Amino acid sequence: MNILVCISHVPDTTSKINFTESDTKFDTTGVQFIINPNDEFGLTRAIWFKEKIGAQVHVIHVGTSAADPTLRKCLAIGADKAYRIDAPATDGSAVANELAAFAKDHAYDLIIAGRESIDYNGAMVPGMLSALLDMPFVPNCVGLTIDNGMATAEREIDGGREQLKAHLPIVIGAQKGLVEESDLRIPNMRGIMQARQKPFEVVPSQGAEAKTKDVSFEKPAPKAAVKLIPADDIDQLIELLHKEAKVI
Repeated sequence: MNILVCISHVPDTTSKINFTESDTKFDTTGVQFIINPNDEFGLTRAIWFKEKIGAQVHVIHVGTSAADPTLRKCLAIGADKAYRIDAPATDGSAVANELAAFAKDHAYDLIIAGRESIDYNGAMVPGMLSALLDMPFVPNCVGLTIDNGMATAEREIDGGREQLKAHLPIVIGAQKGLVEESDLRIPNMRGIMQARQKPFEVVPSQGAEAKTKDVSFEKPAPKAAVKLIPADDIDQLIELLHKEAKVI
């Protein structure tokens, strides 16, 4: 079985975020980048299939060479080969079209993409990718087994979970639950050394055009000062909740 895991290169949530050029560009200065957590859950599950049934695991990213260390980390975790499509990730449509053009030229039984990336939270790429490839799609996937070419998947829905079955090939949107945080793998020295010998291919862009454009960015407003009210002044509390908070 051949598995393709789509990887996003995203800022660590502990990084301080700033913007430049009149708030139209994200400032990467001093920002630490990581594997998108939802993608890492999917990669970990793919490595599990590799160990259990001998699957081949490839990782792919649409972006610049700045993401190469992140892809090398994926190889150190256990992926067999890495691809980077040499094009800026301008929007979800462009990324999905670049990935689809690549996947059409390769025979993958399972394509795993994170449910969403933690930077833009668009949650668009997996669904668009499945449509472009005409493959079944399971979003919000929290469980996946494969037996004799049949995938059994679970996804989160309002109020519970839904179990689905589909013949391979299939696209899933991975999230926490597909594996747990305790299952995630930290590259060891052996894995890091092996990653240097694993194939890493830079693929030319297909020239997919973006359908959207970032006009400007804005940080959330600072939190307002806290108002302290004496515990016995219920009337003042009710007045503030009614006139200022407008919750009653």
